[in-house]
Amino acid sequence: MDEEYDCIVLGTGMKECVISGLLSVDGLKVLHMDRNGYYGGESASLSLTQLYEQYAQGKTPPEKLGHPRNWNIDIIPKFIMASGILVKILLHTNVTRYLEFKCVEGSYVLKGKKIEKVPATDKEALSSNLMGFFEKRACKNFLVFCQEFDEAKPKTYSQFDMKKDTMRKIFAYYNLEADTIDFIGHSIALHRDDAYLDELALPTLGRIRLYMDSLLRYGKSPYIYPLYGLGELPQGFARLAAIYGGTYMLNKPVDEVVYDDAGNFVGVKSEGELAKAKFVVGDPSYFPNKVKKTGQVVRCICILDHPIANTKNAESTQIILPQKQIGRKSDIYISVVSFSHSIASQGFYVAIASTTVETDKPEAELQPALNIIGDAIEKIFIVKDTFDPVADGKSDKVYISTSYDATSHFETASLDILDMYKRIRGHDLDLTAKKTDEGGESSGTQ
Repeated sequence: MDEEYDCIVLGTGMKECVISGLLSVDGLKVLHMDRNGYYGGESASLSLTQLYEQYAQGKTPPEKLGHPRNWNIDIIPKFIMASGILVKILLHTNVTRYLEFKCVEGSYVLKGKKIEKVPATDKEALSSNLMGFFEKRACKNFLVFCQEFDEAKPKTYSQFDMKKDTMRKIFAYYNLEADTIDFIGHSIALHRDDAYLDELALPTLGRIRLYMDSLLRYGKSPYIYPLYGLGELPQGFARLAAIYGGTYMLNKPVDEVVYDDAGNFVGVKSEGELAKAKFVVGDPSYFPNKVKKTGQVVRCICILDHPIANTKNAESTQIILPQKQIGRKSDIYISVVSFSHSIASQGFYVAIASTTVETDKPEAELQPALNIIGDAIEKIFIVKDTFDPVADGKSDKVYISTSYDATSHFETASLDILDMYKRIRGHDLDLTAKKTDEGGESSGTQ
């Protein structure tokens, strides 16, 4: 360790491993350290034994769940948008060669007390149970507009002024009802609240197009998920960094992050050694004095022996409970994966509900989701504080990721990766072409 690096990365969460891989490909000399003995940090996939040891102290896994190593349970469950930013990064770096993906079977949204499949095409809108007859026609017309919309072709939106028109105005133009707007805004555009309604429409139209484009790739849903769990993602980027000379140290305690008299980063002390670098990257847990608490997220990991009701026995699915449908300020998300993704023993499912904490009884806030999930063999609640960096890192050379939010997809996390890369390198990440041409075949998606 007693040598100088361009960069030290602390923590092997997905964001940190992606940054480590990207910087290594850029030719930087990277040292990557983690106090844990496994990849993934807070975004790890744990075996049953690890899960119970960390979050269900005093309990042991029931024998009927099979061998603990058959399980790879995500602590922070997130699906990957098939045409989203993370897929572009995976293709750009060729990390797909280390991974195998499978399409998520469905995407559902709560209306009233029942979940319904999310329509994302004009054809699905006409057959959806979410809307009445006349509303189906209105929704179909809106989705056709979104499918044809192209910012570079003003003819596709001649009835609107994209420099000043809000999403509320566009919804009103198509005479969409409040419940329809609710599922479009929260389960297709994936907004977490309704502030977007009075903001410029262009970003939301882009989100809807992304959902549609992702859906077209595989048909069942816009989401994909790696076999053996999300812990495969940081390991894939760790392999990429290693190919380009990156050094990885697991089970490596971080005793102190060292700064000079001006408060600028100097290096990291570990077990009596000092590793110096030009800058440091890490998750909030390594920099308690340089982050601010932004709230809390509550998650409940449910182990099931049955699929979720009203999902056509889907072996994997996303379910969104929009805030208005459940009388909250924040949506609740449910992600379901199973033995078909090689994350559980045969015949078992893992459903994880998550939301932003709004009260002093976070576990009770998930009850609407637990009602949908149904009977569970095990329920493990986890409440985590969330943090943002207090500065952009440019002055003190300390670049910190934000905590993972409650969403069940990777789009917000991917935006944080792009933002960190730009702050570090001074320019946007170019995703137009692959940077690597090493041997190995990219894996397909089932």
